[in-house]
Amino acid sequence: MIRVVLADDEPVVRFGVKAVLATAGDVEVVAEACNGSEAIDLVARHRPDVAVLDIRMPVFDGLDAAKVIRECHPGTKTLVLTTFADDSYISRALGEGAAGFVLKTGDPQEIISGVRAVAGGGAFLSPLVAKRVVDRLSRAHPRPLATQRIEVLTAREREVLGLVGAGLSNAEIAARLHVVEGTVKVYVSTIFRQLGVKNRVQAAIIAHESGIIPDRPA
Repeated sequence: MIRVVLADDEPVVRFGVKAVLATAGDVEVVAEACNGSEAIDLVARHRPDVAVLDIRMPVFDGLDAAKVIRECHPGTKTLVLTTFADDSYISRALGEGAAGFVLKTGDPQEIISGVRAVAGGGAFLSPLVAKRVVDRLSRAHPRPLATQRIEVLTAREREVLGLVGAGLSNAEIAARLHVVEGTVKVYVSTIFRQLGVKNRVQAAIIAHESGIIPDRPA
């Protein structure tokens, strides 16, 4: 079972997200928080696999909580719940260790997929979130086209990058490409260095920008 701490200041949202996760069969919400500070305390107490965090919460917002969790409890991955109104927080979130972004108003299955992906060491971006993020970052921070950025990568590295963008963990990528997991780790480290990114979410955004996400990841 994937153990989750869920944090949102709106009880109705927590109820809805918990109900969605209950349908997964392999996900258990072990504790609920109404603010980021409480979420940090519950993560310390329960040591869950994933913390699902709303961005806008009192006391500590979700991004402050994500940063503390990354630094103090690295075994817990964070999945951020967002709305289109939260665009201005996205670039900050990338530096705070969030492993994924899911729309509250999107397909409920995306929440389940996101939890599974980040629990397995992958990154996850809801397709609409990815587009919104890419559009915003492109406007705010002009940079070379993503297709030009990935020209420094080999064909195999581009393939691995696309699978990272699809939310696959290193183990899942290894199984798909029929290589050992250690080889994938080397590829991922090389990709990060070549692209100048710090984490899987930043790499995933470049993968989305460049259009190399596989249609049907295994």
